[in-house]
Amino acid sequence: MGQVLDKFHGKQWREKQIRLIADKAYNHIKKHSGSANLTFEDLYIAVLLVYNDINKRLPGPHFDPPSKEQVRAMMQACDMNLDGELNHEEFVKFMQQLTADTFIVVSQGLIITLVVAPTVAMATKKATEGVPGVGKVVRKLPTSIYASLVTLAIVWFQTGRQDVD
Repeated sequence: MGQVLDKFHGKQWREKQIRLIADKAYNHIKKHSGSANLTFEDLYIAVLLVYNDINKRLPGPHFDPPSKEQVRAMMQACDMNLDGELNHEEFVKFMQQLTADTFIVVSQGLIITLVVAPTVAMATKKATEGVPGVGKVVRKLPTSIYASLVTLAIVWFQTGRQDVD
C-alpha cells in the first residue's frame, strides 16, 4: 500500500501520517484522562476516535473499528514494558499495526482510480467507435471527458460494491 502513496508523497509519508494521527489521538485522551499512559479503556476510545477521523477524511466505504478483543491482543503485543498500559511510543507502534490494512485498501483504490479506470476507458472508446449509433456519439466526445466519465463510473461501482459487502 505504502508504495503507491510513497510515489506521490515521499518515502516517509505513511509514517508521518500515522504519527500525526497517533499524536492527535494520544494527546486528546491524555488531556481528558490526566494520565501519561493509556489504559485499555483509554486505548479503545482512542481507536474509535482514530477510525472516526479516518472515515471522515477518506472517500468510499467506511472502515469498521476492530473489536475490543482485537484491540486487547494488539495492546499486549505492543506493550513492551509489560505494565498493562501504552506509553506514547508504544501507542505509535500500535497505530502503525492498526492502520496497516486501511492503507492497503486506500492504495488499491488509488491504483484502480489512477491506472485501471483510464485504461478501461480508452479501450472501450476505441471498441465502441465502430458501433453504429454509439460510435458517432463516442467519437464526438473528447477523449479526456470520456475517460473521466468511465473512470467515475468505475469508481462509483467500486465504492458501491464495497458498501454492499
